Amino acid sequence: MVRVPLSPAEVQRGRRLGALLRSARGERSILEVALAAGISPETLRKIETGRVATPSFATVAVVAGVLGLSLDAVWGVVSRAPEPVSL
Repeated sequence: MVRVPLSPAEVQRGRRLGALLRSARGERSILEVALAAGISPETLRKIETGRVATPSFATVAVVAGVLGLSLDAVWGVVSRAPEPVSL
């Protein structure tokens, strides 16, 4: 099965998700949050850095729950349109 490349908008959405989760994690370690969410630290690291731009809904939901974020709040940040770059 061939995977369709992500669009630039999907890549940016993944970066916004990663930045939000990283910010919400605060001083907690990747290991602590990942173990509490039942995922590997490497998976969380990849999501936070945007290397996994489209994690599964279940993964996002469990990490958001561990971090005390509502899915509405996550979607509000992730789905917003990027601001245009002025030249």
